[in-house]
Amino acid sequence: MGVLTTLIIVILVISFMTFVTFFGRLPALRRTPIAGLHRLIWVHIPAALYYVDQKLTSGRVTSSTVKFFNCMMFDRHPTVVIFFLVIFGAGEVLFVPAAWPIVSLFIKFTIVVLAPTPFFTLYKACAADPGYITPENHAYHMSLYPYDFTLFHPGRLCKTCNLIKPPRSKHCSICKRCIARADHHCIFINSCVGYGNHHWFVLLLLSSAVVTSYATLLGLSILSEFQRSIYPEWSAWRPSGMSWNTYFSIWALGIRGYTRIGSVTLLTMLTSPLIWGLLAYTSYLIYCGTTTNETLKWSEWKEDMRDGYAFARPLPSNRQRQLYAEPTWTRWPVQPDRIMVTTSHGQPPSAAQQIPGEGPWEKMTSLSDVTNLYDLGFWDNLRDIFLSEPFGEREPVSERERPRHRNGGGHPP
Repeated sequence: MGVLTTLIIVILVISFMTFVTFFGRLPALRRTPIAGLHRLIWVHIPAALYYVDQKLTSGRVTSSTVKFFNCMMFDRHPTVVIFFLVIFGAGEVLFVPAAWPIVSLFIKFTIVVLAPTPFFTLYKACAADPGYITPENHAYHMSLYPYDFTLFHPGRLCKTCNLIKPPRSKHCSICKRCIARADHHCIFINSCVGYGNHHWFVLLLLSSAVVTSYATLLGLSILSEFQRSIYPEWSAWRPSGMSWNTYFSIWALGIRGYTRIGSVTLLTMLTSPLIWGLLAYTSYLIYCGTTTNETLKWSEWKEDMRDGYAFARPLPSNRQRQLYAEPTWTRWPVQPDRIMVTTSHGQPPSAAQQIPGEGPWEKMTSLSDVTNLYDLGFWDNLRDIFLSEPFGEREPVSERERPRHRNGGGHPP
């Protein structure tokens, strides 16, 4: 097996594993082979290895590696960030000096402009506060969004942080903190993606996608020029009458002629679609006015509706807010008008439960009948990501100074 073949196989394996790792848990792919491969790689194979270890060594190998595994999987560490920097940095170090003498002045200018952008956006995404919720800023984060009484209900206490959970927040077991408008914990930035750095995460994906795509197109152009100098009839698209064997042989010849450019082009050609896919999915979530965390919650609602366990009824327009658990003011231009809950028996909640709302309960059967309170339309959703105060003033002074109780039961002392 030649060096080129080995390189191609390694790149394909890395790209495939990356694709399965990142896309295998998406709700949209839950019943697809990709999800099955994800479970095989990350659930069934480790379970099988653990079973074999128990039989052969009584679990000694497992116990000796569990601390390292827990550190790698459940603690913050910069390993993947360093890997990202090494891959991107090595790619640019290999590609740019080799391409620099043979490209035009305009191409050199675009390289100078584009090459640093992934590193800059990565630094900003890593260094920015993702939206850590503390006792000092808890009131501010409570005022950002209203509770929608579907995904997020007032009065829920984070038992770790001992704070009432603001709407759209989530406690991250890796960061060990509650995160405002939590999207997900991203190993590529060694932090959560949340209210404070979501825009930098989007720009990181965009800059990485643009740079890898640009490197792919530029690399293919350079290789094609070299191949055309040897085979004048050569075209990047297989010419009619040329066998596939000849076509790939000429490609291999071009890669051998420009080994650095060719190897980096292969890598970017295979990884660029993955980055564009992540960017497209992130953009779709912004379009829908939701986050990765909320998408998982919506998928659970879909299952509950299918099983007949979801019920809803209107909230009164003059509803009295729970002052110990809800803000008296939010900057969000839309307020909830319906509450949705689940039951375990398929029957509406009883009056004894004293759940807010008025009128009879209606069984919900489809998500199309539910309005997402946090979806204001794509452009307003985008403004919410990129602007800190897109919908008006900061919260009133009276609201900022109003005390929030943090007792164990989430109720007034």
